[in-house]
Amino acid sequence: MKIAVLTSGGDSAGMNAVVRAVVKAGIIHGCETWVVREGYEGLVRGNAAYNERKQTLGALKLSPRFPISSAPSPLAFSRLDLDDTVEKADAKNLASNLRFGDGDLLKDGTSEFLGGRTLKGRYIVRVGWDDVRGWFAEGGTLIGTARSKAFRTREGRSAAAYNLIVEGIDALVVCGGDGSLTGADTFRAEWPELIAELHAANKITKEQFEKHSHLKIVGLVGSIDNDMAMTNFTIGAATALHRICEAIDNINSTASSHSRAFVVEVMGRDCGWLALQAGIAGGADFIFLPERPPKADCWEDEMCAAIQHVSHTISIRSLIHANYCQHRDVGKRKTIVIIAEGAHDKHLNPIRAEYVKDVLADRLGLDTRVTTLGHTQRGGRPCAVDRIIPTLQGLEAVKALLEAKPETPSYMIGLAENKIIRVPLVEAVAKTKSIAKAVADKDFDLAMNLRGQEYIETLEQFVNISTLVYEPALPPEKRMRIGIMHVGAPAGGMNAASRAAARHCLRQGHVPLAIHNGFRGLLDRAIDEMTWLGVDAWAVRGGSELGTNRILPSVDLGSVAARLQEYKIQGLLVIGGYEALSSLVILEEGRKHYPAFQIPIVHLPATLSNNVPVTDFSLGSDTSLNALVDACDAIKQSASASRDRMFVVETQGGKCGYIATLGALATGASLVYTPEHGITLDTLRADVEFLRTRYKLDVQGRSEGRLVIRNEYSSEVYTTAVITKMLQEEGGSLFDARSAALGHTLQGGIPSPLDRSRAVRLSLMCMTFLEEQHELLKKQHQPVLKPRDVCHESVAVITIQADSVKFVPVREMLAHADASNRRGKETWWSGIKNIVEVFAGRPQFLGLGSVQLELV
Repeated sequence: MKIAVLTSGGDSAGMNAVVRAVVKAGIIHGCETWVVREGYEGLVRGNAAYNERKQTLGALKLSPRFPISSAPSPLAFSRLDLDDTVEKADAKNLASNLRFGDGDLLKDGTSEFLGGRTLKGRYIVRVGWDDVRGWFAEGGTLIGTARSKAFRTREGRSAAAYNLIVEGIDALVVCGGDGSLTGADTFRAEWPELIAELHAANKITKEQFEKHSHLKIVGLVGSIDNDMAMTNFTIGAATALHRICEAIDNINSTASSHSRAFVVEVMGRDCGWLALQAGIAGGADFIFLPERPPKADCWEDEMCAAIQHVSHTISIRSLIHANYCQHRDVGKRKTIVIIAEGAHDKHLNPIRAEYVKDVLADRLGLDTRVTTLGHTQRGGRPCAVDRIIPTLQGLEAVKALLEAKPETPSYMIGLAENKIIRVPLVEAVAKTKSIAKAVADKDFDLAMNLRGQEYIETLEQFVNISTLVYEPALPPEKRMRIGIMHVGAPAGGMNAASRAAARHCLRQGHVPLAIHNGFRGLLDRAIDEMTWLGVDAWAVRGGSELGTNRILPSVDLGSVAARLQEYKIQGLLVIGGYEALSSLVILEEGRKHYPAFQIPIVHLPATLSNNVPVTDFSLGSDTSLNALVDACDAIKQSASASRDRMFVVETQGGKCGYIATLGALATGASLVYTPEHGITLDTLRADVEFLRTRYKLDVQGRSEGRLVIRNEYSSEVYTTAVITKMLQEEGGSLFDARSAALGHTLQGGIPSPLDRSRAVRLSLMCMTFLEEQHELLKKQHQPVLKPRDVCHESVAVITIQADSVKFVPVREMLAHADASNRRGKETWWSGIKNIVEVFAGRPQFLGLGSVQLELV
């Protein structure tokens, strides 16, 4: 099979990761891999101009690669004599598919080397393994993108079909927005007619007509707006959210210093996902979304009511709740309003940032500024998620192409929570268009429903944490005293989760009690009530504002029970890692002897190690991955500049290899060592052989800087220092080795937007769990429960499992825990180590037989 990949429409971070993944996965499966420059426009233009020039120069006995009077530059040649040997390359042999000479041209955007190769007139280009090396760390799309008017016509699609057939390409991966995917679906639907017309016009032979009777197409969504239906994430959305939150974090400090209001305009013509998520992660006071405009005719009153004064009662879904407290009057020094560029009122009249500024200034007397982020949201290096997910989606795209048959639909590769999914392309496009139509028809309830339940819940969660009320929502008999504590090591998102929990409590009428310094603080009576304004700035702070340590309740279980009884705590939220899970086990077991533990208790996993069993993600793991990616990008830059140098990078993670494994995938590491797989002398011997072989195959003087990622507990004998010295010795004249230990830098820093958003979502779900379980326990025997009567489901852990969020009783968690190593027995990411090494070429160059790319 010959697979081509193109990027179309707007650019977004992560598109290069898709191209890289498709190319490498295609080569691994014995396919020829091609890229289409400039999107559909390049598909329409094809290589006609280049081939014509080649024929002309061929008649003159000249090479089409070089000018007539010029000698080739040393960089003009790759290992193969390119134009003459591309057609001879064995698709199943990685060594003959390393490079076809255009990688640097594509990456640098130079179109041609001085006195050397050129891309002019060539839009469908064959690429090899090394031609796409390092691409995943680049923003935008290196193969270019364009909005093609020609492809929208029947003639343009006919030209595109002809160009694919001429190059022998029978499978196409399209990465773009809904317009690009609509074009892909149209192209596939018309394909039989198009090739029939080409055959009738004698433009293709009968053999070509029969061979290319079916075009295989797979779509991936590249859009920073996250506006495609039937997928949780689109490629580039997470990175755009990073750019927005970085700006808001900076704005927050100056807004607070000067007691100002800021109106921040973000992208989102038809979808308010960026504005909504930025509002949650950045601690905004009010947001404007295209799908949910204010319901009142005078939205200005609603906004002012939310920010300053009480006006009237509006539904929660209109972003306004009854009985507002005065944010400014309670002491807030800053106001942040986020507006999506496609925002409008209920009559579809645009709402502009400048007008919002005037309203805040004129009606509330606030010193207000406007910040329009514009295309800065598209730029920059992809974050960790926009390297990992597009890579896995690219693998799934190739797999879908290999399995495709004429009767199967074209698929879009999407994401549901943490599960890569296939959905029919036509259905996803149709549902996306129906959302825009619902907005145009002013049916905003339908638009919200089409966005999905999670989108609706996220909007309600924003209201929950941003709006202060005078009158609590729950009657006195349902109100609780809820303790909030951190246990274990600090992790990004802990503070955002605590902030959300405290504000939910205050809205509902509960008393949120901050338990400082974990169970040690509980024993020392370091407990106080949390306030709305007191947690206002917590969302963007790393570490643990409550303080945390690894002390378990078993240190003095009786006194722990006494303190819970003394402070009349009726529910407990424990945020932390494996120690927090262990604490719940101890408290649940202690119910036999202490009635004070017969309360609902919930654990929200938060640890950079991501070692809590069952759940796919813990708070802090995304922040840590981004810290690792940032550090490794800088390290790899140094290694690449030295040409023949590699780095052994040591990461944290305890005896769980999550950070090392996912970090290796996100940074393109050559090798990864984890506690789960360990390190043996045979492994090291094979790794040295692989690295020596790999460096020998690099173009002389153009070796890539490479990384080896090692978890700190991978081996007690083969330490980072030992491995580095071994590589230095065995590398000889081929490569040098250095080491870098990242240590606690992976724990610190500002939490990632994803960790903040996930913290709010899961924390509020935990609070609902505590409320529901409290009511269930109240209905049981009073006043004191017998141990056998206590519902075991009331002590649970909130988990993300593939495509859903579930509460798992702590007793069930134990069955999945490897207690001696403090990690889960099974993990969703265990197969990624294999992908890391396959993408580096280790099994292929060592001749280890067939290569598998399944996540097992």
